[in-house]
Amino acid sequence: MTQSPLDRVRRYQDELTAIRRDIHAHPELGLEEHRTADIVARKLEEWGVEVHRGVGQTGVVGVLRNGNGAASVGLRADMDALPILEATGLPHASRYPGLMHACGHDGHTTILLGAARYLAETRAFNGTVNFIFQPAEEGRGGAEAMLKDGLFERFPCDAVFGLHNHPGLAVGQFVTSKGVRYAGGAVFDITITGKGAHGARPEEGIDPVIVACHLATALQSIISRTIAAQDTAVLSVTRVQAGEAYNVIPQTAVMAGTVRTMRAEVMATIEQTMKRLAVSIAAGFGAEAVVDFRVLFAPVVNNEQEMVAYADAASAVVGEANVRRDAAPSMASEDFGFMMQRVPGAHVLLGNGDGAGVHNHQYDFNDEAIPYGVALLAAITERKLPKGI
Repeated sequence: MTQSPLDRVRRYQDELTAIRRDIHAHPELGLEEHRTADIVARKLEEWGVEVHRGVGQTGVVGVLRNGNGAASVGLRADMDALPILEATGLPHASRYPGLMHACGHDGHTTILLGAARYLAETRAFNGTVNFIFQPAEEGRGGAEAMLKDGLFERFPCDAVFGLHNHPGLAVGQFVTSKGVRYAGGAVFDITITGKGAHGARPEEGIDPVIVACHLATALQSIISRTIAAQDTAVLSVTRVQAGEAYNVIPQTAVMAGTVRTMRAEVMATIEQTMKRLAVSIAAGFGAEAVVDFRVLFAPVVNNEQEMVAYADAASAVVGEANVRRDAAPSMASEDFGFMMQRVPGAHVLLGNGDGAGVHNHQYDFNDEAIPYGVALLAAITERKLPKGI
């Protein structure tokens, strides 16, 4: 009797769990994932997968070929951690104070490793699989670094697939949808330069704090008065810093924040409007403003054909009742979108069960989700690269 993918993966789930917990205990920030990348490379080599190190600085790409098929797919996982002090108290908790795998990238990396092992053993596909272990997903430009290093020129893919765990969704369930899945994201810093003065003689200075207050309010009008109601967007000023004394009007004030949009065109409009408002409002008070606006994430947009194939693969693993195909898009961001701008693909959420949400100091990836992620990546590979064709 043929063993199901889930049953086969569960035979070595303990080994995968040990890898995941080891990575969790040794978190590394984006573009610093040297230890993690070495683990990935050594495991791939152990399972007979061709390994390419240093793609996009600390990225790793494994290549597995079978048969004579010309088609290829890319399977992608992120590897980096976050600057968060872990408070789970678990035996495998971070050994590095102030660093933590609080988003489950340790689990994603392990799932992709598991898929590489499964496909290397079973070889029930015809073509080429590229296992893309991406660094620096958390706003440090890992996807773009790999692309600039010739990711898809060196490792051509007809389609790419990714996943992310989702706390609150039961283990063994998947959600996805066609079209936009995640918002594009940007951060901004606005430096306002006025003229410092004594707090008792404000008429002798130009107060950058007043400028910042007016600008923070004005920036909220961008969403309500510049962006069409049907174009979802969020702009948040999350930091205002100025001065150190009670009786001193400072020379400068700095504002910072984030912007999320579902379309690149909307992001461009917000950037242009922000710069116009900042400069003009500051000038009205006799000050100067400089805006540094940095787009860190492209919107993640599922290709309809690849999304259907991915959801069908998930259904084959867990049954259609455990696959939702009409999930609402999220205002969170995921830099897999840059890869999907170059190659059609799809992204799904993988159930992580109950527990703390991502980016939380109490979060931990649920190891029971590993077999489901592995089985899904194996299933979509075999579906896109059918043997015998």
